[in-house]
Amino acid sequence: MDANNIYLYRQILKGKWFIHWSYALSLAPLLGNLFQGKSMGDARDWRGDQTTNLEESESRAKFPIICGTHASAVSAFSKYDDAPEGSVALVPLKSVMVKYGTMCQYGTEEIAGFMMQAAASKKIVAVVLDIDSGGGSVDSIPPLLEAIRKVQNIYNKPVIASADLCASAAYYVAAHCDRIIANNPVSAEFGSIGVMMSWWDVQPYYEKEGFVFHKIYAPESTHKNLPFEKALKGEYDLIKEEELSPLAIGFQNSVKAARVSKLDLKVEGILNGRMFYADNQKNSALSAKTVGLIDEVADLDRAISLAKGLAEVRKIFNE
Repeated sequence: MDANNIYLYRQILKGKWFIHWSYALSLAPLLGNLFQGKSMGDARDWRGDQTTNLEESESRAKFPIICGTHASAVSAFSKYDDAPEGSVALVPLKSVMVKYGTMCQYGTEEIAGFMMQAAASKKIVAVVLDIDSGGGSVDSIPPLLEAIRKVQNIYNKPVIASADLCASAAYYVAAHCDRIIANNPVSAEFGSIGVMMSWWDVQPYYEKEGFVFHKIYAPESTHKNLPFEKALKGEYDLIKEEELSPLAIGFQNSVKAARVSKLDLKVEGILNGRMFYADNQKNSALSAKTVGLIDEVADLDRAISLAKGLAEVRKIFNE
């Protein structure tokens, strides 16, 4: 494991997250490895490893440059300019979202960069963001929002979200695309609009190992780290009020502004973390399209076709 993954550990330990509960639980084993001196996926001791240059690493998988004029013609290319004229770029947003890349995954800064490369190519008329993610860290969102804005407003090209699992931070991003499509009626799920924060209190562990902790604040620093200090004592009100609530309200307002009149705000929990299947077989009134979280349920061919159609509309209005 390269030392760049320390960033992921640090995010797990202290970060604020727009994340689905199942993804949050899946991160716990990584911390178990951390305290045993292991890497994310093996038993090697990583503490002495050199930091790896991700751009030069031969062991890191190359970012997939996937394009096509329709689903049956989707192929991999070495660069976006090699794609056929009138192609749509498929940019993957998978797994746990983090801002910076590691050996195991690409960060959203890198994904945003590839979106910009695609938009800059004359061969590419639109971008489909291929989403299958339960969300991630709060700071992973801004790079993608900025990229979507630039693709739409600077390059005048549409961005379509085609998603399976699209929860929390992933939905935050999808909401700002021109359309949101559930790519299947079986497992596709949307929502989890909310924020959480968790950490492991490692102090007892290290105290058992013989470490002694001292924290000294200047008399002028009465509010420094106060929410966190209270939370360590089991007093969570201040950290909820000052750290989490502003993020939650910002998330809600951003989704409302992006989806405008499409959201059915009367549905209980729609902005408070509830999840919705694309096609709810038990109660169709709670299907993601019915409540306004998505625009339709369709396959990749429809997503590409819609992207190309919106590109033509943009082109006409731009002439």
